[in-house]
Amino acid sequence: MTTSTSPRPPIVVIAPDSFKGSLSAEEVAAAIGAGIQAAIPGAQVRLKPIADGGEGTLDALMHAGGERLAVACRNAAGQVADSPVGILKDGSAVIESAAIVGLTDAAGVAVPVEQRSTLGVGDAMLKLLDRGARHFLVALGGSSTNDGGAGLLCALGLKLYDAAGEAVPPVPAQLHKVARIDASGIDARVREAKIVAMSDVDNPLCGEEGATAVFGPQKGVTPEQVGVLDRALGHFAAVLEQALGRSASGNPGAGAAGGLGYALLMLGAEFRSGAETVADHIGLDEALAGADWLITGEGRSDAQTLHGKAPFIASQRARSKGVPTTLLSGGIDRKSLGELQGSFSGCFSIVFGPGSLQEAIANAPHLLQDSAGQIARLWQTAAGAKR
Repeated sequence: MTTSTSPRPPIVVIAPDSFKGSLSAEEVAAAIGAGIQAAIPGAQVRLKPIADGGEGTLDALMHAGGERLAVACRNAAGQVADSPVGILKDGSAVIESAAIVGLTDAAGVAVPVEQRSTLGVGDAMLKLLDRGARHFLVALGGSSTNDGGAGLLCALGLKLYDAAGEAVPPVPAQLHKVARIDASGIDARVREAKIVAMSDVDNPLCGEEGATAVFGPQKGVTPEQVGVLDRALGHFAAVLEQALGRSASGNPGAGAAGGLGYALLMLGAEFRSGAETVADHIGLDEALAGADWLITGEGRSDAQTLHGKAPFIASQRARSKGVPTTLLSGGIDRKSLGELQGSFSGCFSIVFGPGSLQEAIANAPHLLQDSAGQIARLWQTAAGAKR
């Protein structure tokens, strides 16, 4: 006589990135988790929202606990507004550039890119220093600025002067006028701080692969402005490096966030992969221990996903523990499917048929839940057949 046993409910780790402009990573994880549990009652689901250093990084990190704050700081146009920051349980302060000087901030991008600055990121750092923070995680993705981080440095106490000794505003259109920099007023507490700059960008500050040429157009830099603003950044960097006695303009990551990465490097920051840093802080490896399956995803997946994006980092962590990974995204680039399949055991879009983008965004939670449920049924059937 033989007895049959049904497969045990799986332990599923869900570590998605956000669906930009639609759902946060936390909301995406919750929707996928609901679909799994509806299809496989009793499944143990571990939600670990992830991000790669862009929009949504603060939310992903705060999922693990900590204190969320609203601090008054300047947006890219110089207007004061409350922006979210966080302090994690270990005392690390989190600043998300996209939440302060982001491309999606209508008020901040109401002025031309050559008039925008990162003053607000410096404002946020000062407010957190006042609260005792000395370890900073700065997420660089999604910024609307191209000022080489001059605004950040000026908010922290740096002073820019032209040849006549007049103050120079820290905006791209004025950086070519900088003749002298006084760094003596930089807040002394910055020297005590450990700064981790989170980004998957390895571009230098200037040149054909620099901040202005590569990322400027998406922020509003016109073809005619590229050379002008690039030269302005190069000039600013030359004067700054002479004043501070160090060099970083050619370092990988200096071009991140319109050169904000450069300013942080000049302050002694360590550059790290955003997704790797978030994965460490949210305990993704611990969640994968003993797991049967990982589901991850993002708004749209293509070949760029494999260059340090959150789903790829999550899949690599899972692979190291022998856990298969399914990619469930808003959309999948069919031409990239062959490349994606090398890192994921199945790539799926949540869209069931033709429809408008507006409809997909409005129905995203239900589409995620339904798609996750169907994938879970397939997984359960395959697991049962193996047993």
